[in-house]
Amino acid sequence: MEVINTSGRRKTAVARLYMKAGKGAVTVNKRELDAYFTTSVLQYKINQPFMLTETTGQYDIKVNVDGGGVTGQAEAVRLAISKALIEINPEWKPVLKQHGLTTRDPRMVERKKFGLKKARKKSQFSKR
Repeated sequence: MEVINTSGRRKTAVARLYMKAGKGAVTVNKRELDAYFTTSVLQYKINQPFMLTETTGQYDIKVNVDGGGVTGQAEAVRLAISKALIEINPEWKPVLKQHGLTTRDPRMVERKKFGLKKARKKSQFSKR
């Protein structure tokens, strides 16, 4: 099996993933998975596609993640892993889609408008 290259995005986080057959080593920005994503919730999010397709420990993953916060980065990595697994075996797509792992979350921070404090926050109205 050759190296599979996919990408995933969430908010402003972008994950570029390289997956190949191996022993299950996950490297994120040249660090181990548990060193980069310290909480168990984020580690669960990244391992979720493997648990659903029953392929835990079968692929080595190298990920470059940039932008956003840790949760957005973890979900971007999860989307990239799901895309790579679908590329390996298209029969896994219904399982991953059922759990919402193939959909890119389009919600982004709304831009700040001129004359306002934030995107929608206005200064206090004074009647007199």
